[in-house]
Amino acid sequence: MKQSVYYSKALWGILFIIFFLCSSAVAQQVVPNQKPSINAVRIDTPIELTGKLDNPAWNKAKPVELNYEIRPGDNTQSKQKTSARILYDNEFLYFGFDCLDDDPKSIRANISDRDKIFNDDFVIVVFDTYGDYQKSYEFAVNPYGNQGDLLATMGNEDASMDYIWYSAASLNDHGWTAELKIPFKSLAFTEKEEHTWPLHVIRTIPRESRFQTSWMKIDRNIPSFITQAGLLTGLKDIKSGGSVELLPYAIGQSFGQLTDFSDPKSNFKFDPLKGRIGAGIKYSPSQNFSLEGVINPDFSQIEADAEQIEINTTFALNYDEKRPFFLTGNDLLQTPMYYSRSINNPLGAGRILGKSGKLSYLLLSAYDRNTVIEVPGEERSNLVSTDMKSLATIGRLRYDFGDESYLGLLGLSRNLEDAGNYVLGFDWTYKFWSNWYFSGEGFYSKTKELNNTALFGNTRKLGSTNHTAAFDGESYSGEGIHLLLSYNSRNYSFSTVFNNFSPTYQTYNGLFGQVNYRQFYMEHEFEFYPTDSFIDNWGISMQSGLQFNFSGVKREQYLMPQVYFTLKGQTNISVNYLLLNDERFGGIWFDKINRVVFNINTRPLKELSFYANGQVGKFIFRSSKPEMGDGHNFYAGITVRPSSQFNLSFDYSRARLSSEATGNLFYDGNIYRFVGIYQFNSEMFVRIITQYNTFDKSFNLYPLFSYKLNAFTTFYAGASSNYAEYNEIGLKNTTQQYFVKIQYLLGT
Repeated sequence: MKQSVYYSKALWGILFIIFFLCSSAVAQQVVPNQKPSINAVRIDTPIELTGKLDNPAWNKAKPVELNYEIRPGDNTQSKQKTSARILYDNEFLYFGFDCLDDDPKSIRANISDRDKIFNDDFVIVVFDTYGDYQKSYEFAVNPYGNQGDLLATMGNEDASMDYIWYSAASLNDHGWTAELKIPFKSLAFTEKEEHTWPLHVIRTIPRESRFQTSWMKIDRNIPSFITQAGLLTGLKDIKSGGSVELLPYAIGQSFGQLTDFSDPKSNFKFDPLKGRIGAGIKYSPSQNFSLEGVINPDFSQIEADAEQIEINTTFALNYDEKRPFFLTGNDLLQTPMYYSRSINNPLGAGRILGKSGKLSYLLLSAYDRNTVIEVPGEERSNLVSTDMKSLATIGRLRYDFGDESYLGLLGLSRNLEDAGNYVLGFDWTYKFWSNWYFSGEGFYSKTKELNNTALFGNTRKLGSTNHTAAFDGESYSGEGIHLLLSYNSRNYSFSTVFNNFSPTYQTYNGLFGQVNYRQFYMEHEFEFYPTDSFIDNWGISMQSGLQFNFSGVKREQYLMPQVYFTLKGQTNISVNYLLLNDERFGGIWFDKINRVVFNINTRPLKELSFYANGQVGKFIFRSSKPEMGDGHNFYAGITVRPSSQFNLSFDYSRARLSSEATGNLFYDGNIYRFVGIYQFNSEMFVRIITQYNTFDKSFNLYPLFSYKLNAFTTFYAGASSNYAEYNEIGLKNTTQQYFVKIQYLLGT
């Protein structure tokens, strides 16, 4: 135990040395090279979008050609001609595109909901309004004018972000044209006399390969995309902020269920019709500061989560966040210590978000009516659902410096009746020598448990400590450390990771299931780009890992080679083999847990796409009496588009495992999911989702009508029907819900 304490202190000492070494680099500034620029031309009269570039104002802007094919070509001559123009006025930034095509009939375009366009032909503009290469806005449009918007941070794209902006596009005999109109009040930037923003202008052309053309050359030996941007110049006297947005909503719903779930012949009773109203308000007095609050918010999800196979899984599964309030500011909270869906059913929530110079800050607080607590462990975690109220608070500071580098502080707290959890930590990313990144985070947690073993009475030990997982009123502290060193270049990349999480580390505001481990991980990857071949690129990699618990007992070791290919026909194939895979579970050391991991996805036609992935070989059956088993996990799906408005997709999941020693079956089940969508236009669609799960013999039906004037002004009408299978009568409707929701964005 003393050795563990000394080891932890040494690690924290190393972290603080690293922290101060990084701090010494804060004074470094990005020294921009001389880069090509596009000058935005000011106009006096706003442009009404037609998608056809037929407004004479477009002639005032000099067209910029997208001459370079950056994928799969390596800055070769573009096969299709594309030009872009940029205008602006007091309120809007305009982009116009003329996308010529030698074979317009081959253009891939569908009428779809927002953010569903990225398998189509599309154009995208990427710009960094602060010029510090930390994050960038991305706005995309397809040949039908449908929108996609993202926020990119440190190379990671977040498609969950939505902004208010306008677009239109038009197909013609020579290709297609597009117009984008982005309000400055939808952007955050520093107020100054004249702005210069790093800018990428890209066209994606999916054919036999996924071609991408750019106005800038992209050096594959430089891992950063945004730092290779050209410059958007000429933006003068523009302002953002000073806006107030009110987002009221109203919802009506009717819910019914069997009066006795154990008796399928019992009465089906509907509750009285219920209504609910609430609102959100956002005040942005300047470009860099906003206050936002919600009262009695409706955080129900219109988009049904696809069911995941949970059998033989000992840690809680992660589901993507889809609730709009929790998406804002997400770029500052990219850590597993925070999981927004842990705020389960808030009565109200508020947020302060801002940026002052190089310092970004966020404060979020929410009063949760139904608290969910994850109790982590060495081999499993437990999710405990309660009807207890709690106050969740998250505070964040981040100081950006240099090129894609930052230092940050994060504090999280969750206060319940007589219990609480508090986490404080710091994190950083430091880029050096152009291709190297060193990042990490270190956290300290303090936990005071609930004193209610009736709620959760599991007495498993927290590592080798005297504490148990049960809610028996104990108090303890823990610590966690994550370190990552990586190198990326054109043909070779390398990364090594060290994780160190003590047995008593917990975060009630996160989804962090495994503790009591020290892990070492390393990966080497080589990638190649053939020319004049049916292979666009291919590569090989080797991953290896070693894990111990805090008592020094070896938990896991593995070695996994991989080979992957990107082929013509937009086909991606990868195969991994767990050459060495040994693990200790339930006190038993299992060796030779060898298996094959594979993945394939392809989009050979604009009407058809397909994917399949899975694992085949040896698995541990993770029960109270674990055994080695033979089995597989398999996932596949196909999407068919009979027309540009009609989308049919079918997904299939399967898991099977039987005893290696006896052949006895542990489990065998499937999940079937069908989604049918008819898109009337970019604003309106009808959808039906059906799911059947053979593991629990359940069937779900979710019809929905959706109308979206924009990302925030919406109308939904739908239902959810859940069925269970009973031996004597088969499927029986057990719960039923009908709902109508309207939400309208009011703003100045």
